[in-house]
Amino acid sequence: MMRRPRATTAKCAKYTDNDSDLSAIHIVSSDEDEWRPPEAKSKVTSKTAKTTATGEKKAPVKRNVKPKEPKVPKVPKPKVPKVPKPKVPKVPKPKAPRKPAAEKKAKVPKGPKDSTVSRLAGAKRESMCDKYGDDKLNIQTDSPNDGRADETGTSKRVKEERVSFIVPDAHQIDTWAGEGSSQAEYRVKKEEGPDEDFTFDEPCLKKLKTSGSCQGQPTALPPSLAHSLRNDLNMNWDLIQVLSTQTCVEQWVCANIISLLREENTVPFMVRYRKEKINHMDADAVRDVQMVYEDLCGLAKKTQSSIQTLKKDGVLTAELEQSLRSCRSFDELDHVYSPYKKGNKMTKARRAKALGLEEAASALIEKPNTLDLRAWVKSGTEGLSSVEEVATGVEHILADIIAKDPETLTYVKTLCENSFVALHSSVSKSAVKEKEQKKSAQDHKKPGPEHGKNKDIDKFHLYFEFTCNIQRIQPHQVLAINRGESLKILTVKVNIPDRVKSEFIRWCINCRWRPKTFANQELQSIIKNAVEDTYKRLILPFLTRNYRTKLTSGAEKESIAMFVRNLRQRLLLGPVRGCVIMGVDPGFRHGCKVAILSPTSQILHTDVVYLHNSGQQREAEKLRHLMIRYSCTNVVIGNGTACRETETFFADLISRRYFHPLDVSYCITNEAGASIYSVSPEAVKEMPDLDPNLRSAVSIGRRVQDPLCELVKIDPKHIGIGTYQHDVSAGALKAALDGVVQECVSFVGVDINICSEMLMRHVAGLNAGRAKSIAEWREQNGPFSNREQLKLVKGMGPKSYQQCAGFIRINPQTLHSVKSSLQPAPSEPGKVVAKKGKGKAGVNVPTSLDPLDQTCIHPESYHVAQRFLSYIGGRVDQIGSPSLKHCVESKINSSSIEELAQAVETTPETLKLIIDGLTQPPGFDIRQNFGQEDFKRGIVSMNDLRVGAVLTGRVDNTALFGAFVDIGVGRSGLIHKSNITLNKLPASQRRRSLVLGPGERVEVRVLNVDVQRGRIGLDLIRVLQ
Repeated sequence: MMRRPRATTAKCAKYTDNDSDLSAIHIVSSDEDEWRPPEAKSKVTSKTAKTTATGEKKAPVKRNVKPKEPKVPKVPKPKVPKVPKPKVPKVPKPKAPRKPAAEKKAKVPKGPKDSTVSRLAGAKRESMCDKYGDDKLNIQTDSPNDGRADETGTSKRVKEERVSFIVPDAHQIDTWAGEGSSQAEYRVKKEEGPDEDFTFDEPCLKKLKTSGSCQGQPTALPPSLAHSLRNDLNMNWDLIQVLSTQTCVEQWVCANIISLLREENTVPFMVRYRKEKINHMDADAVRDVQMVYEDLCGLAKKTQSSIQTLKKDGVLTAELEQSLRSCRSFDELDHVYSPYKKGNKMTKARRAKALGLEEAASALIEKPNTLDLRAWVKSGTEGLSSVEEVATGVEHILADIIAKDPETLTYVKTLCENSFVALHSSVSKSAVKEKEQKKSAQDHKKPGPEHGKNKDIDKFHLYFEFTCNIQRIQPHQVLAINRGESLKILTVKVNIPDRVKSEFIRWCINCRWRPKTFANQELQSIIKNAVEDTYKRLILPFLTRNYRTKLTSGAEKESIAMFVRNLRQRLLLGPVRGCVIMGVDPGFRHGCKVAILSPTSQILHTDVVYLHNSGQQREAEKLRHLMIRYSCTNVVIGNGTACRETETFFADLISRRYFHPLDVSYCITNEAGASIYSVSPEAVKEMPDLDPNLRSAVSIGRRVQDPLCELVKIDPKHIGIGTYQHDVSAGALKAALDGVVQECVSFVGVDINICSEMLMRHVAGLNAGRAKSIAEWREQNGPFSNREQLKLVKGMGPKSYQQCAGFIRINPQTLHSVKSSLQPAPSEPGKVVAKKGKGKAGVNVPTSLDPLDQTCIHPESYHVAQRFLSYIGGRVDQIGSPSLKHCVESKINSSSIEELAQAVETTPETLKLIIDGLTQPPGFDIRQNFGQEDFKRGIVSMNDLRVGAVLTGRVDNTALFGAFVDIGVGRSGLIHKSNITLNKLPASQRRRSLVLGPGERVEVRVLNVDVQRGRIGLDLIRVLQ
């Protein structure tokens, strides 16, 4: 009779694990499967009822023995027979014969070790916890696929359960992990196994190897820094440990990154020149650690501010302060602090405490046999006038205590992790009402602003009745639902199964909050009401806020990560150099604005042509004259209004060989942000005499000549990349995009003598003020002859120089050309210039040219580079030459990098960087291996497309659900992420989220064409290298 309920409980465990192992759940139509576990629980409760009905005294005795029986077989009795004789007097354990009867049951409740049992007092309380704990642990720990013993308790089981989840974003999930014990409930992809090597829904793992790198060895945080961090934060948790947990990066790496950040090092500098300290992490990974570190520092600062406020109000207690300092996320801090906010109404618990009922609530748990509610009644006092009011006040205090208990919150979060928690959205009543009013008024009223609102309502039809497991929901779905909710089109709620409530209430009443001594029926009822009240009024809203915050935060971070990737690939698009380009900003009424640019991006001619009105022949003659006069063979057309008509016009002229003898081709480029830039102060300063419309044509042409130099002039969020940019945090998006711009500009490098002030602002270590000072110094003193002269610039301190020096180039060719054009009065070669400083000694700076200044080698490593050149028998004037490259390669082949690094007394990472700098040809640009804009001569319309046609295109933009590809028909086609599979990708791209980014050339197959809606479905065939 006793075995059947346990077998049923085991089945519940299998169901729970299988439910968590579902590969994908998007819309759930029925919740019937979710109610099977309660059926098992009902049997367990009935079994409990039978045991209690049998006899109150006998039942506890049996229950005290049986939970301990599984522990007995663990001690190998066959090995003990050598010592049984001296232990004969202890043989009065007649419990041994009961082993065979309990062995089979012991297999189901694997290790009924409950952390809560040790905190409870009394034999009856322990027996009840064991009786309930068996049922609870069966649901959480039994796994049909994992035969591990449950030695680590509930927390270990939760970790194993997470591995089975597949959550679509890793970066955001790292920062979700700020919720105490449930912080890692979504951090699954960081623990993936080797068989999960290829996933589109996650970026590369940031937890990198430590044993493979010579200098990448764990290093302890300096005691002074550790003490400083502890004192600065003044929290109850260790910063390094929490940061490592939330980011899945080794603790020694986190310690080094914090140390480098506190020394004011920039991310590009760390990634290039401090690789051994950050374990070769890329810029995105380092930036993620930096963001989490800043969030934790912000949390500590807010906690300190909250404590000071509570202290001033006189409501701060030692327990409350410890609770505040233990919070690991803003949600937890708000949960603890919100009841004490000054602007809020006094909570029910605080009103009850003000009446002096806190002592009664404490007695209810500790000594209920001494509590008499009637003794607390005070007639005429509101809240104490009757026994019922006193009981209600005690319930409110208990509810507040329960809701803030860390163990209770941990338990309810664990229950939710093992249950089907879903996000549900439905159309709001107000939206339905507006739609009906629109339909009724459509006959006799012209569509106005309401039409746009109705159109917005139709856009969200996918989410009118949408239910999805929070573990499976996609980031773009979360952002879409949030947008619909903000527009009051959707109503959103988090559905937590009722079994979570029943399990939680039973655990609280029987284990965690069970009175330590006998309590009568009236007091038991108060405890039950308090537990139910705390779940409905406090814990359920807290869980809902917690889930919504995590989902939104994760979705925002994934969206920002998509922006970052798209922007990086847009900025690193290969430049088109060495040719004259005509930039065209198309238009109808106001004509097409034309700008002809020299190979060095100088404006040669600007004009306006009207290609879509009468007199097209006259305008074509004007274009032909300009093209032949300036030998222009490349036309760049913006993709704005009248783009397709302008393209058709040029394609027709090219097909008729109208520009003969020139071989003219054209391309279409993204003009997003060109209009905004044309009226910006930077554009006015750069082109003061040009009309704003003509400035946009200049910008369009320069975007192809040198995308990086031109796009840095525009606010990144206006470049037209990514999705849902208005639904994410503006501050976080700006910080991430600015970081990417700085990274790209720094890694490409800037020629300090010819680059613009705007470009210099984005070099690591520089800002607007320093860039302006460099430009002024350059105007007053002529071009820079070496990097050391940067120290003469106003505002350039040692740290700024250290951060920017490696990313600034002194190209000898441009130096001579600038000197010859300006013909300044140069200083004598080798003459030392003294820098005058306020209260400082002069800085002696040589003016001679240093060939190493044209490389990526940092000045701090120049002596190592000289040592290496002497070691291999090379010279500085051979930099970039084939002879030096051959000499270096032969030396590397004869001995390893590690041996060479030891010979020149440096690290392998520094030596590799030096070798790259010495062997790269002069003027090397990392973008030369990236794709350029595609120029063409013909045109294909959307009507010409046929299903099954194979085309070549370039990725125009990527979203969280797929990639948009420009195939030259005026409308980008969509490759859904389900069509981006492993066998279609190069090996180097198989770990990247969605693997495709702007600028990549792909071969695609047309799946479907919807001319009416202007939609093209594509299938990826392969990525063109």
